Amino acid sequence: MAKKAKRKYSRSAGADVESEMRRYKKGKAKSGPGGKGGKVKSRKQAIAIGLSKARKKGKKVPRKKK
Repeated sequence: MAKKAKRKYSRSAGADVESEMRRYKKGKAKSGPGGKGGKVKSRKQAIAIGLSKARKKGKKVPRKKK
């Protein structure tokens, strides 16, 4: 039998990215802390913010590349 591949990202982390993408599409996504952040202008930025939020919640997300 074929061996199942291990997940890199948890399902709930994917849900966080999904919700951030929804905010981005509506034009409500902001970058930065509190009310200081500017408008998110790219899909990549929105995904990165979603992953960052998932990381802060302690979900299974790989480390950021340096």
